[in-house]
Amino acid sequence: MGYDALLWLSFGGPEGPDEVMPFLENVTRGRGVPPERLAEVAEHYQHFGGVSPINGLNREAIAAVEKELGAQGIDLPVYFGNRNWAPMAEDTVARMAADGVRRALVFPTSAYGGYSACRQYDEDIERVRAAAGENAPELTKLRQFFDHPLFVSAFADALRAAHEGLENARTVFTAHSVPESADQASGPPEEGGRRYSRQIAEAARLVAAEAGITEYDVVWQSRSGPPRILWLAPDIVDHIDTLHARGVEAVVVCPVGFVSDHLEVVWDLDNEAAERARELGMGFARAATAGADPRFAELVVELVREHLGDAPARKLSDFPAAGCTVNGAPCAVGCCATAAGRPAR
Repeated sequence: MGYDALLWLSFGGPEGPDEVMPFLENVTRGRGVPPERLAEVAEHYQHFGGVSPINGLNREAIAAVEKELGAQGIDLPVYFGNRNWAPMAEDTVARMAADGVRRALVFPTSAYGGYSACRQYDEDIERVRAAAGENAPELTKLRQFFDHPLFVSAFADALRAAHEGLENARTVFTAHSVPESADQASGPPEEGGRRYSRQIAEAARLVAAEAGITEYDVVWQSRSGPPRILWLAPDIVDHIDTLHARGVEAVVVCPVGFVSDHLEVVWDLDNEAAERARELGMGFARAATAGADPRFAELVVELVREHLGDAPARKLSDFPAAGCTVNGAPCAVGCCATAAGRPAR
């Protein structure tokens, strides 16, 4: 096949109360985030017993992918590594090298372009290969998949299900906000920037169309950083206020920018946004993310099969099939180069 393994590369999260602050310090190291902001974010984790859902969700998704690989007759072991918390990607890639892995595919747990969504995973790959030394395996990152038919259909079905029993509800798509400057710098310079926000808008359009929804909004969530820095807006909670002022009776939120129900989803949407809607007397429902849907494992395996030469690259948009590079190389010179305002999650 030409490949010896699949590396599942993710963000990481604490799995106990004592791990929360060390984890957040890893995430924000060198960024000058004030201690009071870290304490605020830490409280979000402590609300769930100091455990982020992300590692557990990744393990469940990996198990589903392993099962799907086996069902399709593909003998490819799956390794799990994180950027910010155990299992650390450096340790995982060192183990891969010790196991004799020479060439591996890498699945980053993000569907989109942009610095935090794509380029930072390139940096992770470059860093972990350097740490592994001369025996480091060649690592090929799988492409962005926001417009893959399986990703879109999983979200569309979840959106339809969320609308059941909730009359006159406005559909609102959300994604993680980033600084305006980071969005402007996303994508190759010759594209004119804003690849991240344009991809989010396109994913929302595709999901809405498949779900049979003609009117909807695209908003943002989970911003962090000083007020002087402009971030993509409006925020989901502010938008709920706006909808209420317009007489909207209910809202269905679809977190199309997220692969799984990790902390930003279960805190910012299931707690803060839902609570604001209740305060205003509005109906509220949140669509499930795609990661737990059986089609997500099929999607990952299909991306793998693209590299094995027995599956075409299926896409529903005209965006370039970006993000697939070798050993941490960027897609293009200057592509998604800014790290300004990376979120503290």
